[in-house]
Amino acid sequence: MLIEPAQLLLFVLAGWVLNLTPGPDVLYIVSRSLRGGRRAGFAAVAGISAGCLVHVALASLGLGVLLATSASLFVAIKWIGAAYLLWVGVRLLRSTAAPAALREGIEPGAGGTASWWQVFAGGFLTNVLNPKVVLFFLAFLPQFIAPSVQDKALAFALLGLVFTVNALPVNALYVLLADRMRSSRWAARGMQWLDKVAGVLFIGFGVRLALSARPMP
Repeated sequence: MLIEPAQLLLFVLAGWVLNLTPGPDVLYIVSRSLRGGRRAGFAAVAGISAGCLVHVALASLGLGVLLATSASLFVAIKWIGAAYLLWVGVRLLRSTAAPAALREGIEPGAGGTASWWQVFAGGFLTNVLNPKVVLFFLAFLPQFIAPSVQDKALAFALLGLVFTVNALPVNALYVLLADRMRSSRWAARGMQWLDKVAGVLFIGFGVRLALSARPMP
């Protein structure tokens, strides 16, 4: 047996606790849901889930170990990811969307409706350009793999898939809650302030990523 049932249950519960913790992924899902409703929110969830699968595949193939041990590779990806988060934050800070645009699902500062693909791609990049995600998988998942398991790569990949699927109901809950808030009068009046707060948080995430150190091998 690749994964013991008791360990799998503990893994699922731990995953839910971690998924409830706000971070760049959650912030992206909520901001997109507030801006474009359920359709945009679920597109963001799909993009972030696809990014997680990329990290799981990299870690399962052993490339995550290379990222953890190669200072130059870690720094390169780290700066690309930090620059992307900073760009998203600045774009939100410069947003001037009106309440009417909010109700119509118009992308702030873009002059039109954001497509499903654009929202998906944004979520994918938010996740996949953060090298801390693959390092998290390398540190977290092996704790639930018994030493007696022969095919550890397969067990790792299965746990990564479970973690990604396990996050879907939590992320869907964020989408539904944000969509409900979107229809309220408060959301229509306060969307610009929410954009500013989200912008500051994204910039903070970008700065924190830029200042992060590579874990010791």
